[in-house]
Amino acid sequence: MSGSRGVFITFEGGEGAGKSTTVRRLAETIRATGREVVLTREPGGTPGAEAIRGLLLDPGTVLTPLADSLLHFAARADHVANVIQPALARGAVVICDRFYDSTMAYQGFGLGVDVAAIAAMVRLIGLNPDITFILEVSEIVAKQRLGKRGGQADRYERMGAEVMARIADGFRAIAVAEPERCVLVDANGDVDEVFANIEILLRQRLAL
Repeated sequence: MSGSRGVFITFEGGEGAGKSTTVRRLAETIRATGREVVLTREPGGTPGAEAIRGLLLDPGTVLTPLADSLLHFAARADHVANVIQPALARGAVVICDRFYDSTMAYQGFGLGVDVAAIAAMVRLIGLNPDITFILEVSEIVAKQRLGKRGGQADRYERMGAEVMARIADGFRAIAVAEPERCVLVDANGDVDEVFANIEILLRQRLAL
């Protein structure tokens, strides 16, 4: 990457894809090279956005799909303005667990919100990742991983198999539409193997 601007890396995928583990490991690896790394997540990343996250993930929350989408973008606007953009401006590597592709896949493809409306909100945010890794896992693997987490499932983890299938199709459609930015990663295998593949792909794409 040329210039002083930092690098913006996002990770996407359905429930149980292994994003959280992967982003933490990548952050540690890049920090070891001496680069500043800002590790963050969506929805969340700022006090206001984390408050919205609590509402969105609460199983007791009842929202229309459009209201759900608008809350995600409200959190995102605060997150971008107060965390992501300042970090990129000072040359940091920002690694984010989910970004706008999740809203497109979950609320757009999964829940039927007008994808053109979501795309308009993406443009309003005005920030695109440099690279997006979309982690794919089978339904069986996803269920196994979710089962090991324990605790109460959140609103999104409770979505049915049909919705989850549409979400998976949505992520694949996003990757096909934007091959310069998005990379599909088979995340069914061993954690070390998946991470090694991501490291190789990252070096090939960004020379990071």
